Amino acid sequence: MLEAIELTKKYNNHLVLNPLNLFVNAGEIYCLLGKKGAGKTTLLNLFTGFVQATSGEARIDGEKILPNNPSFKGILAYIPQFMMLCKDLTCFENVDFFSKLAGFSYTAKQVENFLTEAGLSPYMRYQKINCASIAVNQKMGLAIALARNAKILLMDDPTGWLDNEEAAEFFDLIKSFADRGKTVLMATKDIFNASNLKARIGIMHHGSLIEEISAADINSNDLLKLYYNII
Repeated sequence: MLEAIELTKKYNNHLVLNPLNLFVNAGEIYCLLGKKGAGKTTLLNLFTGFVQATSGEARIDGEKILPNNPSFKGILAYIPQFMMLCKDLTCFENVDFFSKLAGFSYTAKQVENFLTEAGLSPYMRYQKINCASIAVNQKMGLAIALARNAKILLMDDPTGWLDNEEAAEFFDLIKSFADRGKTVLMATKDIFNASNLKARIGIMHHGSLIEEISAADINSNDLLKLYYNII
C-alpha cells in the first residue's frame, strides 16, 4: 500500500532524508522510532504530498505521489501530534463538518457511530472541542478518518501529549483500525506501546532507516536497548 523507493529529501544543501526504501502492506501497522531530526516527519510529509522528494519515489498502491495530487486525498488521513479542529463546534459537528468537506453526507446516527468507534463517550459527542481534553482531540482524528473512509492513516506522534493510560487506549484504537484493513504508518516516541502493537518497527537515525524488526520478535526491554544502541 505504501512504498518508498530510494527516497531522499534535501533542504538547500542539507540532506534530511537519505536514500530510503520502505514497504508497508495494506492492513499493516508500521511504527517509526527515532529522536527529533531523524527524518520521521519528513518521510510522512513526502507520503502526504505536502513536500516534494529531491529524488526517488513515494508511492501509494503502486502510483507515484506528486505534490498536492488530489487523487490521494480521498484515501489518506493525517493525524498530527495535536489535531487542529473547529474549537467552537462540538465533536459531533466537527465530524459532520469535515466529512462534508470531503464530499460525504451522513445521518446523525452514522456520525454518532464514527464517534463511538473512535472511542468517544456519548457524553463527549455534544461537547465543544475547546472544552475537550487532548485525548478527546486526538480521538477526533480517528473519527474523522472513519467518516472520510480513509484507507491509510499517517500519524506524527499522535500520543505525544497523552498520559500513559490515554496513550495505551489510543494504541488499542489504532490496532482496531488495522484489524478492519486500514494501513497505518506512524512516527512515535512511545516504544512500549509500539512494542505491544506487535507491529513492524523501523528505527531511524540522521535521515536513514537503520533497523527494521517485527515487534512480535522482540520484547519492549530489548527493543529499548536496540533503540538506544542505534541512536
